Amino acid sequence: MDIILFKLAIILSFALFIVPKQAQYYWGLLLHVAIISISSIWAIQELFAFTEPIKLVLMPFMGHILNIEIDQLSAFFILVVNFTTLTGIIYAKGYLKPYFDKKNKTELALHYFNFLWLHISMLLVVMFRDALAFLVIWEIMSLSSFFLVIFESEKKETIKIGIKYLIQMHIGVVFLMLAFIWAYTQTGAEFSFDGLAVYFQAHNPFYLFMLFFIGFGIKAGFIPLHSWLPHAHPAAPSHVSGVMSGVMIKMGIYGILRVLTYIHHDLFYIGIFILIISLASGLIGVSLAIVQHDVKKLLAYHSIENIGIIGIGIGLGTIGLAENIPLLAALGFGGGILHILNHSLFKSLLFYTAGSVYQQTHTRNIEQLGGLIKKMPKTAIFFLLGALAISGLPPFNGFISEFLIYSGMFKSLHSASLFTDVVLLFSFSGLAIIGGLAIFCFTKVFSIIFLGNGRSEKVNHAKEVESSMLLPNFLIGFMIVLIGFVPFIFMQPLANIIGIFSSNTDAIQQIIPTLNHISLSSGIFIAVISLLWILRSWQQKRQTIKQEPTWGCGYTGANPALHQYTATSYADNFVQLSSKLVNVKKEFNEFQVNEIFPQKREFETHSTDVFEDNLVSTPSNKILQWLKQIAVFQTGKIQHYLLYALVFLAVIFLLTYLNWI
Repeated sequence: MDIILFKLAIILSFALFIVPKQAQYYWGLLLHVAIISISSIWAIQELFAFTEPIKLVLMPFMGHILNIEIDQLSAFFILVVNFTTLTGIIYAKGYLKPYFDKKNKTELALHYFNFLWLHISMLLVVMFRDALAFLVIWEIMSLSSFFLVIFESEKKETIKIGIKYLIQMHIGVVFLMLAFIWAYTQTGAEFSFDGLAVYFQAHNPFYLFMLFFIGFGIKAGFIPLHSWLPHAHPAAPSHVSGVMSGVMIKMGIYGILRVLTYIHHDLFYIGIFILIISLASGLIGVSLAIVQHDVKKLLAYHSIENIGIIGIGIGLGTIGLAENIPLLAALGFGGGILHILNHSLFKSLLFYTAGSVYQQTHTRNIEQLGGLIKKMPKTAIFFLLGALAISGLPPFNGFISEFLIYSGMFKSLHSASLFTDVVLLFSFSGLAIIGGLAIFCFTKVFSIIFLGNGRSEKVNHAKEVESSMLLPNFLIGFMIVLIGFVPFIFMQPLANIIGIFSSNTDAIQQIIPTLNHISLSSGIFIAVISLLWILRSWQQKRQTIKQEPTWGCGYTGANPALHQYTATSYADNFVQLSSKLVNVKKEFNEFQVNEIFPQKREFETHSTDVFEDNLVSTPSNKILQWLKQIAVFQTGKIQHYLLYALVFLAVIFLLTYLNWI
C-alpha cells in the first residue's frame, strides 16, 4: 500500500501546473509531506529494526521490473534528505512572497515542481541499484536543480551560471556512464551497482574507482572539480541553496560510499587518494571562503571545506580497512558519515539566515551590512548557532563528528605502521588548521554582518523576518543542540551504517562513555551560562537601560568603514600570507604627490579561484578563440556550403581509393 501512495504522490506532482496560483505552494507542501512520511517509515524500519534490505517494486523499466532497495546507508541518506527538504519547503513560503507578483503562475509552478522533483530524485538516487535507472534519475536530479538555480532567469548572469552548472553535471554523468560500461564490458555481469562486485573481485579497483570518483566528485564539489559550486549556490534562491548545499552535493558522497561497499582489496591507495584530495579541499575551500565578500559565495566555499572534512573521515576509514585497524575504520567512517548529517543541518541553517538578511537588505555583500543584530535578533542568534556548529566548537554537533575523526586518528597511532602514523599526523594537522581557519572566517562574517554600525543605507529598513522563515531555523537548531548535547543516542544507528563497511563496530560502542562525559560537561556549561544569565537579568531589573549607537571612536560622522573593521581589512593579514592561493586583486587609484585636494576614490578587492582560472576559464577561452577563428567558414553564401560538401566527398573518395579507410 505504501509503495502505491509513493507512486501516486509522484504522479500528482504534475497537478502543480493545474491548481490555482494561490494553492500551488500548499499542494507542493502536501506532496512533500506525503513523500517524506512514506520514505521515512521505510528508512526508520531499515535503520532501527535490523531487517534485511527493503526491496519494493516501483515500475516496469526498459523491459524489466525496476526495484528500489533500501539498506542502512540508503536509509540514513533518506532521513537526511527528508529533513533538509522539509525545512527548505517551509522556508520557501516566506522567502518567495516578494516573487509572488513578479512571477506568473507557470513560473511558480515550474519552481515548485522542480523543487519537488529534486526531492524525489535524491530519494531515488539512494534507492536504485540498476545502473541505467540510476543514471536517468541522476540526470533528472541535475535538470531539476538547474531549473531551480535559474529561478531569476531575467538576469543574464544567472542564465550563464545555470548553463555552466548543467554542462559540468553532464561531464560528471559521462564519467559515471564510462565507469559502469567499463565494468559491464569487462565482466558481463548485470549492469548495476551489484555488478561492480564481480569486477572488483577480479581486477585492480583503483582505476575504475577513479572514474567513479570524478563523476561523483563533480557533484560533491571536491577540489579541483568544484568550479560550479561557488557560482550556482549564490545564484539560486536561499531555500534552494540550503537544500543543494545541505543534501544534493551529498549525493556525490553517497555514490563514493556506495562504490566503496563493493571493494574489499587494494584499498590503501584509494584511501590515500581520497585523503589527499579531501585535505586539499578542506584547506583550499576555507582559505577561499575567508576572502569572499558575497555571503552566499562564502558559504558555498565552506561547503567545499566540509566536503573535505567528510572526505577526510572516509579516507581514514578506508585506510583503516586496508591496514586492518578497526578503530580507524569505524571512527573514520563514523565521523565522516555523521558529518554528512551535521553539515546538512548547520549549512542549511546558515543559508536560510543569509537568505533572510538578503530579503531584508537586498544585498549579499557583507561590506554593506552591519548592526543587524539590533534589527534581526532572532536571525542573528540562529546565524551564530550555525557559525559555532560549522566551526566545530563544543557543545554543538560539528564538534561531535570531528571528535570522532580525531579520536580515530589518536587511538590508531599505536596500531599503525610508521608510514600510516605519518599520514595520521598530517591528517590531524590539516584538520586542525581547517578548524582554526573556519573560526577565523565566521568571526569575520558574524561581526561584519551583525555587529557594529550599518555600513550602508541598505540596513536601515531591515526587520525580523516572518515566523514561517524562522520555524525551519528552530527545527534545525533543535537538532544541532540535540546532537551536541546527547550524541550517544545517535551512536547505535551510526554503528548499523558503519557495519556495511566494517564488521567490527565495537569502537563506536567504546566511545560512548567519552561522549557521555561530553554530554555531562555540556550540561554543566549550559547550567553555568543559565545561572549567569539569571543573575544578570536580576541585576539589570534595578538599572535603567539605555540604547545608544555603537561607539565609533570619535569618528561617527565619517564613513562607517573608517571606524570599524571591514571584511577586507579583517582578512588582510591572511591574504598577505596566502596571496598565491586566494589571488586577491586590489583596485585603487593611488594618490599623487602633487594632488593637494584628493578626488573621491573607491577601494575594492576581488578574488579569483586559481583552479577555476587555470582548469576551466583559460581552456574554455582558448577553445572559444579557436571557434571564432574557424567561423570564417560561415560566409552565409550557399555556393560555399556546396563547395564544402564537394570537398568532403572528394576527400572521402581519395581515402577510400588509397585504402586508408
